Amino acid sequence: MAQERAYQAAVITISDSAASGSRRDTAGPAVAGLLRAAGFEVAREEILPDEETLISRRLTELADREGLNLVVTAGGTGLAPRDRTPEATLAVIDRLVPGLAELMRFEGLKKTPHAALSRAVAGSRGQCLIMNLPGSLKAARESLEAVLAALPHALDKLSGDPRPCGD
Repeated sequence: MAQERAYQAAVITISDSAASGSRRDTAGPAVAGLLRAAGFEVAREEILPDEETLISRRLTELADREGLNLVVTAGGTGLAPRDRTPEATLAVIDRLVPGLAELMRFEGLKKTPHAALSRAVAGSRGQCLIMNLPGSLKAARESLEAVLAALPHALDKLSGDPRPCGD
């Protein structure tokens, strides 16, 4: 899927173990690779621990101060006590984009009933789309693949593209 404009993206892995260096992050690099292959410029790849305030602060910085078009998180979307990425995201977005998370879960359910346990959310902050993915390599890749084709149009609209959606 080639796009007309190279949107700038960040991929943030949310994981205590990856942040401490006790586990190698595989999901983040895979997500970044898929975005690059789709024509996105991946401006940032980072790892943060499962700290809600830290996650919210970084999402805000990437959207507001750095002006990125897309921020994708990988991890912290499940039911474990420290999984707080959706809460951190909800604290900073202006508007929900529920269809993206719904589509990720819908496609995931075709492969595993565990996809129903994802609490991932997606929404916009200004002109930035913020989207949560699961933390496992397989689930992160499959979830992004489920929504990847819709992202350029979403980002066009967020950036003020006046063309009708049917064109």
